[in-house]
Amino acid sequence: MTLEHKKSRVAALTLAAVGIVYGDIGTSPLYTLKTIFDDEHGLALNTFNLLGVISLIFWGLTMIVSLKYVALILRADNRGEGGVMALMALALNSVTKSSGWYVPLMMIGVFGATMFYGDSVITPAISVLGAIEGLEVAAPALHQYVVPLTIVVLVALYSVQRRGTAGIGRWFGPIMMVWFAALAVMGVINIVQAPQILAALNPYYAFAFMLENRFIAFVALGAVVLAFTGAEALYADMGHFGKKPIRAAWFLIVFPSLALNYLGQGGLLITHPEAVSNPFFHQLGAWSIYPLVVLSTMAAVIASQATISGTFSMTKQAIALGLLPRMRVKHTSESEIGQIYIPAVNWLQLIVVLIAVISFGSSDKLAGAYGIAVTATMLCTTLLTFFVTRYRWHLPLALCFGATGFFIIMDIMLFSASTLKLFHGGWFPLLLGAVLFTVMMTWRRGRELVFENLQKHAIPLDDFLQSLFVAPPTRVPGTAIFLRGESDGVPHALLHNLSHNKVLHDRVVFLTVHMHEVPWMPIKEQVAVVELGHNCFQLNIQYGFKDEPDIPKVLAECHQQGLPFEMMETSFFIARQTVISAPGGGMAPWREHLYVAMSRNARGAADYYQIPPNRVIELGTQVEI
Repeated sequence: MTLEHKKSRVAALTLAAVGIVYGDIGTSPLYTLKTIFDDEHGLALNTFNLLGVISLIFWGLTMIVSLKYVALILRADNRGEGGVMALMALALNSVTKSSGWYVPLMMIGVFGATMFYGDSVITPAISVLGAIEGLEVAAPALHQYVVPLTIVVLVALYSVQRRGTAGIGRWFGPIMMVWFAALAVMGVINIVQAPQILAALNPYYAFAFMLENRFIAFVALGAVVLAFTGAEALYADMGHFGKKPIRAAWFLIVFPSLALNYLGQGGLLITHPEAVSNPFFHQLGAWSIYPLVVLSTMAAVIASQATISGTFSMTKQAIALGLLPRMRVKHTSESEIGQIYIPAVNWLQLIVVLIAVISFGSSDKLAGAYGIAVTATMLCTTLLTFFVTRYRWHLPLALCFGATGFFIIMDIMLFSASTLKLFHGGWFPLLLGAVLFTVMMTWRRGRELVFENLQKHAIPLDDFLQSLFVAPPTRVPGTAIFLRGESDGVPHALLHNLSHNKVLHDRVVFLTVHMHEVPWMPIKEQVAVVELGHNCFQLNIQYGFKDEPDIPKVLAECHQQGLPFEMMETSFFIARQTVISAPGGGMAPWREHLYVAMSRNARGAADYYQIPPNRVIELGTQVEI
């Protein structure tokens, strides 16, 4: 690849990153300042407080986004992938399963993931509401249409998900470039009108503001965090764009535009304090409101799209890591492997988003809910990063504490400030997170109980094959593939087949899928064949949690290891487990019933692994937990 080609590729990825990665944080100026100076907080609108708040925002963007995420956490990649799930897998790989830290780290990662789900529900609601609320500024009588219009926009957005973003995705970057340019220009215009706002670049004003206002400043801090929403997205999307484009987009475009706009809004409020009801839409005067509503709605839709896609990706990873039941995953692009659509998640998320919009009714009221979701995810990410730096990178303890300890203190402060909004919307993401956390941990524990039950009754495969071929059954033409668990004995499907049909195929393959806590497995390492004798084979397939399970594709690679497959002569035997809740089991009865319900509605193994339906023979088996 030539140097010019590399540069043009980085430039194209940087433009794409501006559109997808930074949509969330890029729409924060819509509602941040008006929320901070909301009457509920009791923060007086004066020059001293404005300088302090703008200074907090500027240095927060510098410390939290630039230093913590862009400089430190982007280094913690799991084979090029980022996000709280990838980070959890990296942290779990750095300690042994017998370690006392293994389960706590997994729970921190799962909790962080559930908070990300909360964030991905609130982002579409608050961004679109915040954009359409501009209509109220132009004509207060339009207030009654804000929620209905928001609902229309969101339903339309979720309805087109099944078609994918390949078509409209190419416009995301240019539209967001226009958005950030507008933020910067509006900021400069208002800074020129009130240049004294530039004093906020001095961190002294942030400290002075906190010391002077004490508790009121602490309360306001829960709203200041709105300026940092979306920081987690730049880490989660690292696998799609790479570190260099994400860093370039932040330092060259996003950070300067956001800093200028927040300074500009501060300057506007110094000269026109009456604009505090919605400073964003007052920046250029009445003539600009309708164009800004259109542009900000487009930016909000793009920000929402990024979190929806992130939810699909997170769900797929959670399924692969054994934290959620298998679901139908559709690919919306033939060229981009990361573009997926999960119908169940899409419609469930839309329902919850609409509940949030209708229940809260305004971006101000949703702000309290947003802060808790964002800061909880940030705290989980920082805690996991400490374990990666200490146990994965083996850095000195003092350096690990120095690198992450400061950020942990900041995250705890921001989370604590956000919890003051617990009864003003903060309960919403916590309730959503608690439900998802319960579902994930129940599914994981249920799988363990099923595995333990199967292990209890398992017949060792080697011993079984030895005894079977003492008086071998009749062999029939063709290949039989039996799906087998990682540590199972003889597959139930084989026992049923021998019991009912009294025959064995000429070639018998036991296929085991191993899921690893890495995002991708190299193609060369995905397939391993072990010969068991009597024309029987053990086929081990290795997948990472972002790999696309495709058994026929893997079988096509087996000819290189001397095990060719002809699909029309191959039958797949799968045992469909019917899980039954038994008294005195390993979980509370309600959790067992929840697991049974999820198990019965989970996507079938044949469908999940993309095995042709006309080649599958399913045999039922019951498992008690």
